Amino acid sequence: MAYTILVADDEEQIRELLRLYLEKDGYQVLEAADGRSALSILEKEEIDMALLDIMMPGMDGYHVLKKLRESSNMPVMILSAKNQDADKILGLDLGADDYLAKPFNPMEAVARINSNIRRFYSLGAKGKQIKQLKVRDLRLDTEECVVYQGGHSIDLTSVEYKMLRMFMEHPGRVFTKQQVYENVWGEEYAIADNNIMVCISRLRAKLSEDGSAYIKTIRGLGYRMEKE
Repeated sequence: MAYTILVADDEEQIRELLRLYLEKDGYQVLEAADGRSALSILEKEEIDMALLDIMMPGMDGYHVLKKLRESSNMPVMILSAKNQDADKILGLDLGADDYLAKPFNPMEAVARINSNIRRFYSLGAKGKQIKQLKVRDLRLDTEECVVYQGGHSIDLTSVEYKMLRMFMEHPGRVFTKQQVYENVWGEEYAIADNNIMVCISRLRAKLSEDGSAYIKTIRGLGYRMEKE
């Protein structure tokens, strides 16, 4: 699964540097140049981890973190030129998972991000707690590996199930054909393959007469599960 990282920092060079290294490592990256923009992105987008600079205009990283922790326990790393112990303690007390002082080695930043992502999504509580996924009238039981719609189970193949679970885990997120193929089939996407279109077509037909109302084609980009 391609994880999405929010990089919130008022220094454009730092955002561009982190984007370069993170995208090279397979992450999707969203950027914010100030605290209010960062908070807006966190509220509207499916973000898996946030990197927050402390000294941002409008709303500093501490306030963004405090607001975020009211509704989410996603991994958060503080980026800051303020490297005093008191600053680090404050950030960690507010709910940050890690603290990286500027200037930093971008490779170290990526290594720490990988560690936080792995710990939270592979080894942490989140993977154990999510037993059911719900989007609109669909309910996916991750223990029984069964999908229900309106109280009735839907007969899906293993590939269709994996694909629907991927979409339901991130409703509203656009997945490219490469991301769909590599996440569902578990193989490297080398050439265009109509297996994706065929599987999506069959899955849509099983969900509704107007299956595109659930899984929408985003021309030139990929596919997205509609939240409403």
